[in-house]
Amino acid sequence: MVVGPTFRRRRLGAVLRKLREGSSFKLEEVAIHLGVAPSTLSRIETGKAPTRSSYLAVMLELYGVDDPVERQLLADLAREGQRKGWWAHYDDVLPAGSGTYLGLEAEASALATFQAQVLPGLLQTADYARATIRAARPDLTAEQAERLVAVQRRRQEVLLGSDPLRLRAVIDESVLLRSVGTRPVMKRQLERLLAAAAEPSLTVQVLPLSGGKQPVLSGSFGILSFAEPTDADVVCAEGISGDVLITERGSQVHAVRARFDALSSVALSADESAALIRDHA
Repeated sequence: MVVGPTFRRRRLGAVLRKLREGSSFKLEEVAIHLGVAPSTLSRIETGKAPTRSSYLAVMLELYGVDDPVERQLLADLAREGQRKGWWAHYDDVLPAGSGTYLGLEAEASALATFQAQVLPGLLQTADYARATIRAARPDLTAEQAERLVAVQRRRQEVLLGSDPLRLRAVIDESVLLRSVGTRPVMKRQLERLLAAAAEPSLTVQVLPLSGGKQPVLSGSFGILSFAEPTDADVVCAEGISGDVLITERGSQVHAVRARFDALSSVALSADESAALIRDHA
């Protein structure tokens, strides 16, 4: 897997945070040395902002990192983390936080997601994506909406190739009933969902609107996991204004993981879900 700029920033930030804590420096103390606000340094350590070479040099001096090999590796991470991903071309139409999410999704090994309103973007047809974008963001021009459709299509490349993203999707049954497009659009979308569910790297379960099991209520969310054990899982959710909220705090990730497991346990099996999707189609 080719590691992109988002992951470079994230890995460098984790190293810098560990070095700072190991040197017993407070965030505010290092920020003073850099001449930046503590919030800026926090964004660097969490991988949300690139690290300037000048900042890196100051921090490595403070933390006593004098091994030339280690310094070069960190300098390479900083330089490569300043590159822009393909999604930067769409910054004018993407909600806040989307770029960071897309960078993480592109390099994740697995995604567990629950969707309460629309189908997962990775499984949307172009026509369905167009309809959902129009319903969610009626302020966009036709050209802007098409640019977001292009983003959805580009995202779906993670499901292709010899080592595709492993996707586990639990979908509320109301999503299958919600006609965000015309009947032909919905029919083609549900047929696409059926075909995707047959792929070995994908698991699709439907949370039924009625049944004998104890209901579990939740908003939509996703949990990204990565091949490297040292890369923490990330939880993503959509804010009220469409912005993407991201956290990797252990307690929050654990709670959301437990919520996904609960939803999966009361959802229909993959085979039962496929039969229900076929009925709706």
